[in-house]
Amino acid sequence: LRRDSLVTRQLLRLVLLHTAWEVGSAQVRYSVPEESKHGTFVGRLAQDLGLEMAELVSRMFRMVSSGRRDYFEVNLQSGVLFVNSRLDREELCGQSPLCAIDLEVIVDKPLRIFHVEVEIQDINDNAPVFPVNEKYLSIAESRLPDSRFPLEGASDADIGTSSLLTYKLSPSEHFTLNVKSNDANKKSLLLVLKKPLDREETPVYRLLLTATDGGKPELTGTVQLVITVLDVNDNAPVFNQSVYKTRLFENAANGTLVIKLNATDLDEGSNKDVSYICSSFVPPTGGDMFSVDPNTGEVRVKNRLDFEEINVYDIQVEAKDKGNPPLSGHCNIELEVLDVNDNAPELAVTSLSLPVPEDAPPGTVVALISVSDRDSGDNGKVTCSIPPNLPFRLVSTFKNYHSLVLAEAVDRERVSEYKIVVTARDEGAPSLSASSSILVAISDVNDNAPAFPRPVYTVFVRENNPPGAHLLTVSASDPDLRENAFVSYSVVERSVGEQPLSSYISVHSESGHIYALQPLDYEELQVLQFQPKQPNPDWRYSASLRAGIQSAVHMEDAGVLRGGPGGPEQLWPTVSSATPEPEAGEVSPPVGAGVNSNSWTFKYGPGNPKQAGPGELPDKFIIPGSPAIISIRQEPPNSQTDKSDFITFGKKEETKKKKKKKKGNKTQEKKEKGNSTTDNSDQ
Repeated sequence: LRRDSLVTRQLLRLVLLHTAWEVGSAQVRYSVPEESKHGTFVGRLAQDLGLEMAELVSRMFRMVSSGRRDYFEVNLQSGVLFVNSRLDREELCGQSPLCAIDLEVIVDKPLRIFHVEVEIQDINDNAPVFPVNEKYLSIAESRLPDSRFPLEGASDADIGTSSLLTYKLSPSEHFTLNVKSNDANKKSLLLVLKKPLDREETPVYRLLLTATDGGKPELTGTVQLVITVLDVNDNAPVFNQSVYKTRLFENAANGTLVIKLNATDLDEGSNKDVSYICSSFVPPTGGDMFSVDPNTGEVRVKNRLDFEEINVYDIQVEAKDKGNPPLSGHCNIELEVLDVNDNAPELAVTSLSLPVPEDAPPGTVVALISVSDRDSGDNGKVTCSIPPNLPFRLVSTFKNYHSLVLAEAVDRERVSEYKIVVTARDEGAPSLSASSSILVAISDVNDNAPAFPRPVYTVFVRENNPPGAHLLTVSASDPDLRENAFVSYSVVERSVGEQPLSSYISVHSESGHIYALQPLDYEELQVLQFQPKQPNPDWRYSASLRAGIQSAVHMEDAGVLRGGPGGPEQLWPTVSSATPEPEAGEVSPPVGAGVNSNSWTFKYGPGNPKQAGPGELPDKFIIPGSPAIISIRQEPPNSQTDKSDFITFGKKEETKKKKKKKKGNKTQEKKEKGNSTTDNSDQ
């Protein structure tokens, strides 16, 4: 049961991992009026995106807004997008003609991203507002008819027709209102004198100026004009321009000169002396940003400008003479703030899919990255990059969104994790950049078969061994991790004579120790060949990853090993010096060269004459149950040179005929230490 559950989980994991993430590029647009109440219907989002309502929860449907505010929410049962919190277009977008909130909809299984844009429509929820409730004016009685006096108009936070203002002045026989529109559709107000004033008749006039916007229903704002009629000093200071236009970079230092104004007065004496003051600012915060020298008319920067906050200032300067009563003239300074590259790009990783399986296909989405820059123009254009020579690449998806995807296959056994530094750089001069590190871990899959260090092990053992005797130990290694690297051992079952192989030997599944289960009889079985294998641990895949070796246990006649009465003791080869220690443990007699190679040598010659023995040395013999045939090549009996006889391996089918065993008693040859290398490809 435990293995079945593991199989199910791993198969499911494989299906998910082999499915490339899919990044959507669709875009849906909705619109909703500002100040809509909570729950106001916006659109059938799931339906418009082609998503099934039943899978919204299972696919982990989620929505992220650009400002990280929950202005909207989605009903996961109906798939409807609705208003969640108060929407104030003026708070969100100010005077921008287009106000929209970008939403990012993300679903998993597979990963898809949809971009939704909700336009916030303006409603007429702001009345026109004048800077003050009462505006005080001083007009000399000597002023001629058609004299004009600038008035500061109202402002309306709405846009479009809702912000188009009309003005009306309360009825007066002496004053009328003149409204002019400039190229920017801004209206300038002038109070026009229709007929001469008589201070003795009427020293003060109170007029109501009303501003009405173009919304439906229309809204109004008012200001009380308090006009004081002055006597005598009948020439006001005059600027040589009514409007001055200038530009200034936002990094201008405090004290930087904006403009030097000059107003003239045709009067004499104190009535001609002029002082300057800034009478109004649009926006009102401009009062903290600029100062004017009352004597010289120099307007200077007082605080740091920020293009990203305010890029245009309208400053009204008043020049007032020192007559009694004083007269004044007015001008407007339209200051355009120019952008400099003073904001570095910002990076945000909005979604991660880690770790990445080492068998993930190219194109798999690893992370989603958004970039932004508060600057404008080239200063706000941002490009993203990652270091070269990495198996990843960046793909631009939508506006300032990028996907980090797998570009080529990865191998956990070679590199187990990557630290990817994503750099965002703008196109300003000098360029600014920001970076963020993403640590991508590579998870293991079972893509390496266990391997034995040698394909063949040969062990010599005395006959009549005790049951349970340890024959040798095999060991296989796997470079994978955890359960993918766990190795267990078993023996490939086959028949040996009339008995199964498992009745002769067994292997411990964890340690690789191989034991004899019963005493072995040399007369019955000279060579026992078997194949330990690593049981297929890769049941997660249809193709098995296996490792196997062949091993042969040679049974030796006890009389030959011990030597008969009066006969010389048989000298057997010892372990090759290339082998640090016998992997099979202690075996009696000493293990031959087969421990570390696939051949061994019997040397004959003057120093090693053949000795008579109880058995014969065949030219060829076959390992039972094996496709291999072993050949022994001997030198002629009369050879006087110390040459070697080799045991070599070949396939049965390569030998057409078997040589008959030589009859008669043969002298057993002495065996010396020695190893020779033979190609084992045919074993």
